[in-house]
Amino acid sequence: MSTIIKFFVAPDHAAAAAVVEVGPDDFFESLTFGNFDVEEALIEWESIFTGQTFEDLVSADVPEVVADPGDGQGPAVLAASRALQDALAAADEQRLVEVSRLWVADRAADGEVFDEGIAVRILSGLADLVRAIGRKPEGLYCWTA
Repeated sequence: MSTIIKFFVAPDHAAAAAVVEVGPDDFFESLTFGNFDVEEALIEWESIFTGQTFEDLVSADVPEVVADPGDGQGPAVLAASRALQDALAAADEQRLVEVSRLWVADRAADGEVFDEGIAVRILSGLADLVRAIGRKPEGLYCWTA
């Protein structure tokens, strides 16, 4: 489980990977959260938004690992898929609340307690980050340590 999670927007994979050792704070605007499995969350969110199964997304290597110098034993950078970014950008507040509720219910089914208000804040913050990208060729990334 990740303890520090920072979502940020970067121009490309190389720029995102460059911050793997130090985090994005000095280079990119970021949203900070903690104490959940962000890789699993990215898959679950995309599954809920798009209707694809968790297993299909895992088979498709979602989310993409951009940098992981410690091979899972240290900081890493993940790239949110274009499908998840598009879904977040298109989601209105009602849809973000709905997805948050479904995600919290999925976590509860696995015995994990997650506050629905925090879930809404996470997804709303991510939607705002993605909407700020607009038509620029940037992407949503996640640094975790």
